[in-house]
Amino acid sequence: MTKQPRLAAGRARALGMPTRGTTNPNRLRRMDNWIATQLAGQLRRAEVPLVVDLGYGASPVTAVELLTRLRRCRPDVEVLGLEIDPERVAAAQPASRPGLSFALGGFELAGRRPVIVRAANVLRQYPLEAVGAAWQQLCGRLAPGGVLVEGTSDEIGRRASWVLLNAGGPLSLTLSCRLADLRRPSDVADRLVKALISRNVAGEPIHRLLRAMDAAWNLHAPLAAFGPRQRWQAMAARLAADWPVLSTAGRHRLGEFTVAWQAVAPVGEMRDRHQ
Repeated sequence: MTKQPRLAAGRARALGMPTRGTTNPNRLRRMDNWIATQLAGQLRRAEVPLVVDLGYGASPVTAVELLTRLRRCRPDVEVLGLEIDPERVAAAQPASRPGLSFALGGFELAGRRPVIVRAANVLRQYPLEAVGAAWQQLCGRLAPGGVLVEGTSDEIGRRASWVLLNAGGPLSLTLSCRLADLRRPSDVADRLVKALISRNVAGEPIHRLLRAMDAAWNLHAPLAAFGPRQRWQAMAARLAADWPVLSTAGRHRLGEFTVAWQAVAPVGEMRDRHQ
């Protein structure tokens, strides 16, 4: 049986558990910019443009940055930062402003129905067996047509990955790297989403994908003379022949690579749960 995320002690309504770790400015810029462009149409069409920053951490800076970036496509967007730790909620209040608020809450989303939920570096700290239940719980509380963006990043935002989900389950996986200091695409492996990080082993689709990315990267080594951007783009174009690549050349220029989830879904339990 799938283990349900537990209630935090003493909090009858906030579902989840407190997270640890640091929150650095600009850490989530790659994820934010992807949301602001790839999900802009969805946000513009929303009757209530509510976006939840779930588990914003010890500092409210990522919620502030998310509001700034999303206002480029929807000036009246509302960002609600949720934390399960009341001390973090209290500390965030000075950052409140029109369109940005902070409240106590977890996977129940404080009873709101957002069109987008961003959950960054939250599930990474949960056991693997809790991920499917958390996905289902969050997607079940979205507004009609809403989506969840769940992922992880390194401390300064050089490497990141995220899954896009809707009420039907996961749709895609995006890998994102700062190309200037990239040695090989599989460097992103230690920042894979929780559902995949332990699956980077022989026989699993995500392992095959990372190996294929490295092989294509090596094949196009001569392009390194023109910069890593050209090399990454050539890598992505080559993989498109064998993988369901969803990202465009414009996104590849930014060091992103998106594939359909079914191409990387783990063998066994996680795949069966969401098909």
